[in-house]
Amino acid sequence: MSVLVHWPTEHLCLSDEQLRSAVRAVESAFASTLESLRVDIGLKEMVQEIYVPMCGWIACWQQRKGGPLVLGINGAQGAGKSTLFNLLEVTLSEGFGLKVVGFSIDDLYKTRADRERLAQQVHPLLSTRGVPGTHDVDLGIQILDSLLQAEENTVTKIPVFDKSVDDRCLDSVWQEWTGSADIIVFEGWCVGAQAQDEAELPHPVNQLEAEEDPQGHWRRYVNEQLQTAYADLFSRLDLLIMLQVPSMRSVYEWRSLQEKKLAERMRYIHDTQQPTDHLRIMNEEQIVRFIQHYERLTCAMLKEMPQRADLTLRLNENHKICDLLLNQPCCLSKLEKARWSPS
Repeated sequence: MSVLVHWPTEHLCLSDEQLRSAVRAVESAFASTLESLRVDIGLKEMVQEIYVPMCGWIACWQQRKGGPLVLGINGAQGAGKSTLFNLLEVTLSEGFGLKVVGFSIDDLYKTRADRERLAQQVHPLLSTRGVPGTHDVDLGIQILDSLLQAEENTVTKIPVFDKSVDDRCLDSVWQEWTGSADIIVFEGWCVGAQAQDEAELPHPVNQLEAEEDPQGHWRRYVNEQLQTAYADLFSRLDLLIMLQVPSMRSVYEWRSLQEKKLAERMRYIHDTQQPTDHLRIMNEEQIVRFIQHYERLTCAMLKEMPQRADLTLRLNENHKICDLLLNQPCCLSKLEKARWSPS
């Protein structure tokens, strides 16, 4: 049995009636899904006890800002960032009447050709996507600024990255968002990350750093990116939610599960007689090496981010929320809460 986590009642931004109304709207939108998952760990209860109150908290901050609110979601590989975004999107739109748009820092990966040039000019490890320095930060800033300043007919194009071929898709298939939004969700494994102290960089944290970056040039370059371009990008966040994984072992296990799902997709494509030679599926040894690229920064974030993220959702080994830490309570006064109509 999993222990049901409750949003702290002293920081609930909704009246009882507002809460019930939002829960009914979300349950109606999720009706078929909730019914099919009725034997799961209690998604229906989680909607009432966590997701609706959480979205009430997000909505109250958006109300206070009086314009588009940028919400960052941080979480290691396989933590469930995309799932959380989907839940927030439905809950905020159906339960609170807010327009929600979102994209991932993964969508901003530099093209494979750009990363290969970077590998030749700076360090070979930069050919592998993921760490700060392998994203098109200027494009990310342009997207956020476009959404923040959008008028009714403004079209914001969001790139699409295909991990199965390790390259950005042609701009003809990029997503398009027309107009403004109330909530802009920006998710990614290193969203909100801060640079490490220089004293932490010389000592390798794993075999990859020891053997392929013995002088520390790669990790210093990554750290410099966090100090400069990425700090500018992350400065646009109004709120930051962290999905805190239990350990690096969980990261490996959950990332392996993602790769298995990609392999299943490959088999499906093969069964339909479509070519699969272009797909890049990693084996266990390759996954271990791949995750080592992320280990230094992931461990640093697991240690320090819960103390500064606005909300931390702690996950257990079964991938379920087992605790939460709210560092930034609701910004509305009691009088404002009473007057506020979230939908």
